[in-house]
Amino acid sequence: MSKLEYYCRPLVAFDPKNKEHRRWYYTFIKERSWKHCPVRFIVPEASGSNLIKMMQDDLIKYYVDREFEQEKPAPAKGHRAKHLGLTAGGFDLTIESK
Repeated sequence: MSKLEYYCRPLVAFDPKNKEHRRWYYTFIKERSWKHCPVRFIVPEASGSNLIKMMQDDLIKYYVDREFEQEKPAPAKGHRAKHLGLTAGGFDLTIESK
């Protein structure tokens, strides 16, 4: 094993659910450097070679999912939904009325 391999930072897959990973990304954005990050993030071939873009996409998906996954539309008070089945265009049609 070479010295470079021995002293290099370990490779890690970025996980937006991991608070440390989010903190290291924040520090990178703030400092404009990875020098404070104790790991190296792996970039999957499917995401090209752009680590920052991949992390941004993962974080956006994480926060949007987190915000809206528990949210269910509340039924409107005093409204009834009437399901009319398939229309000529092949779409379901529901009409809400009071």
